Amino acid sequence: MSTDIARNVEIVRERIARACERAGRSSESVILIAVSKTVEVARIQQAIAAGVEHFGENYYQEAREKIQSISAPVCWHFIGHLQKNKARGVVPLFEWIHTVDDEELAWEIHRRAQAVGKRQRVLIEVNIAREPQKYGVLPEELWSLVERVVSMPHLQLEGLMGMAPLVEEAEQARPYFAALRRLFEQLPPEHRVHLSMGMTQDFEVAIEEGATMVRLGTAIFGPRA
Repeated sequence: MSTDIARNVEIVRERIARACERAGRSSESVILIAVSKTVEVARIQQAIAAGVEHFGENYYQEAREKIQSISAPVCWHFIGHLQKNKARGVVPLFEWIHTVDDEELAWEIHRRAQAVGKRQRVLIEVNIAREPQKYGVLPEELWSLVERVVSMPHLQLEGLMGMAPLVEEAEQARPYFAALRRLFEQLPPEHRVHLSMGMTQDFEVAIEEGATMVRLGTAIFGPRA
């Protein structure tokens, strides 16, 4: 993996475009989210200079310092597991929260969004592979959570997020992405806006299966230390 972030971004965009072409979609239909956890500000700035507009962070404490030191008008996505006691800090900083997975967390995000006068854009995280070590609502429990989230006026539900299990070949992730897409397609139209799935090892398959957001760290910033 190159350490030239601008070149990496160019390669990723070419791969996104080819995957979209195979799926009969426009490359404009996919948002590239650069996962910048553990990445220092100077390298994030290089990605911004290369045209990346969306960044994903996993940890509130780390993200807060970065966001406050970056003045460029980029969009921040919280993509890590969110503890309720961190919602107070996360809500004002992030335009998107991808990891709503239970009603108590949803209510806390709603309460904090109301306090700062915003409507928080959220995705519900689904544990599509039913992995016990991972977060996310189980598929059969999704619809009751959807019902609760859409009843909260300071939350704006815009779709689903999920991860395939770690597999040897990207193609092995396809059934999981297809299953998540089928759930996504059952959402009411006004909440069927974004499907966040696909990472460095499998994002092209995710795009072929309908992803509108892909979350890429290593492909852009290189291997983490």
